[in-house]
Amino acid sequence: MRYLIILTLLFFSLLTACNQALKPKSIVPEKTVYEVVFRENLAGTYEKWETDANSYAFTYNYTDRGRGPDFKESITLNKEGFITSQNIKGVNYQKVEVEENFSVVGKTASWMNLKGNSNGSFDGQKLYFRYDGSPAVYEILARLLLAAEDDKVALYPEGGIIELVKSFPLKLSNSNSVELLLIKGLNMNPSYLWMMDGELVGRIAGNLHVVRTDFSGMRSEMKGLQADIEDNYLKDVAKELTHKIEKVVVQNVNIFTAEGTLLLNQDVAVEGTIIRDITPSGQKNIPKDVLLIDGTGKTLLPGMFDMHTHNTKFRGILHLAGGITSVRDLANNKQLKNLSAQFNNNEILGPQIVTFCGIIDGSGPFANQRNVVDNLEEGLAEIEDYKRLGYEQIKLYSSIRPEWVLPLTEKAHQLGMRVSGHIPAYMTATQAINQGYNEIQHINMLFLNFLSDTIDTRTPLRHIMPAQHGADLDLNSVEYQEFVQLLKSKDILVDPTVAIFENMYVAQKGEPSPTYEKIMSRLPLMDQRRFYSGGLSKSGSKIQRYKDSFEKMLAVIADLFQQGVNIVPGTDGLPGFLYHRELELYVRAGIPAAEVLKLATIKSAEITGMSNEYGSIEVGKKADLILIDGNPIENIEDVRKVEWTLKGGNIYYADELYNFLGINHFK
Repeated sequence: MRYLIILTLLFFSLLTACNQALKPKSIVPEKTVYEVVFRENLAGTYEKWETDANSYAFTYNYTDRGRGPDFKESITLNKEGFITSQNIKGVNYQKVEVEENFSVVGKTASWMNLKGNSNGSFDGQKLYFRYDGSPAVYEILARLLLAAEDDKVALYPEGGIIELVKSFPLKLSNSNSVELLLIKGLNMNPSYLWMMDGELVGRIAGNLHVVRTDFSGMRSEMKGLQADIEDNYLKDVAKELTHKIEKVVVQNVNIFTAEGTLLLNQDVAVEGTIIRDITPSGQKNIPKDVLLIDGTGKTLLPGMFDMHTHNTKFRGILHLAGGITSVRDLANNKQLKNLSAQFNNNEILGPQIVTFCGIIDGSGPFANQRNVVDNLEEGLAEIEDYKRLGYEQIKLYSSIRPEWVLPLTEKAHQLGMRVSGHIPAYMTATQAINQGYNEIQHINMLFLNFLSDTIDTRTPLRHIMPAQHGADLDLNSVEYQEFVQLLKSKDILVDPTVAIFENMYVAQKGEPSPTYEKIMSRLPLMDQRRFYSGGLSKSGSKIQRYKDSFEKMLAVIADLFQQGVNIVPGTDGLPGFLYHRELELYVRAGIPAAEVLKLATIKSAEITGMSNEYGSIEVGKKADLILIDGNPIENIEDVRKVEWTLKGGNIYYADELYNFLGINHFK
């Protein structure tokens, strides 16, 4: 009996073990995790994992002062590695909702994105490239390029071609062998992808870095290696696109004068970097050893000034192609002087930087992440450091504590430096001006002056509140007129950057942004797609409300100009193209085109202290010149029609510059 009991217990024990073994286990997918670093701070994560054979899921997010994307994504690939199913849902950088789908059934593909629903035949050999989402598609693209015999991949449905220009085999200090891919065709600038064994280990794009966690310790090294490769590439480009001149005569051209008029049918002789002679066409014999350029029916302008830029080595070409030869840099890293020297030596193509402005922000969740200080003493030390580096101006940002403003501005003024910036949170523009500001960046900061000093303008509220309430501003009110008088009495410079607010307030999701609509078709694929996102999130009555607030911004700009407040054209965005739009919007606001062109040239030269050499076309001045195919006084849009830019004794043909960037010339 005893043995029977033991055998029975053993039987049930084995039966229980078998049942447990047959039960399906809950399998947790193994995730590959990446750090997302923005401006050298950990800002988010990117994760991917396999969900089925050839199917994957992804999450991607990062934060930037209350903004930043947050996506969930799924992708299925065919056996060749092309996408046959993709679903994306989340919010983009401006927190606008995004939903995009792509699927293939048989030989037909269907998709839904910002441009709507569509379908077409699909052979499974082209890559659908989403509008916005995680970095997943870059890894898929890299694999396809590495496998392609001709180093090219065709996109679907637009039909663009992406090219692997070069693969750089590199060995990191941790002994890992990796490949850095240089890819062209997606954007104006090349894309760089770090790969190892067919897997993405990093994507470093300006201030935004996505690096696999096991490579996070290598990120700085990877950044340095990539920077050297980028520099060498751009140096080769500079040699290819630069045309040195000794002597040139622009014949029978119409000259834009410092008075805002046209001097018709002139011959302009340039020798080296200097304007040597200006005479009516045909009155002097032209030597045979000069480059002769026919300017008949065209306009010669001084090189223009973009008064609000943040320069990188990649942006310089766009400035020159757009006729901008001088810029103010209004916040950058402390190595900006090195980039400036490269521009000035024509080692890398770019404008001359005529104003260096250091940025200081206070610590906190919405800090700018460049030169953040925890206390007033650190802020004062930063000002001294910028002065030592040769900076002329200080820009205070939104997280600066209000009680720091007066001592910071006093310190800067003691050192002979100007102070500008955003209005710090919980302050008004009036308070900042009375505490020492010389200049205000962005037209929205003026509108906030009439709302409240209790708005946390560190957050996107600095854009949203003027959008919601700006239309109500009464330009005839005592409050507004007293503020304008304050601007005049204190000689405050206003830097509106109004074109960026057109894109924020007026653009509608799924429609071409009016800010870029005229040039979108000229741009590479991903640059075009950026301008369908719709700016700030808005629906219902907000759509018209935001438009009305933008129109009031234009009215304020015109009123400031008419009342004698100094305003300057600047972009804070896409070089060249956005600058042209800024000038167009000033004209639309009611400022005569000739006056707008003066703001872009001689007035900006005067404000930056450069008018002795730049800003007007006069004998003895520097020959920073641009040739326009048209007459921008009659039609300000002609300012987009730059044929060439002359700077520092070199001539740069706009069609060549644009072609390098994958952009079609205006012709």
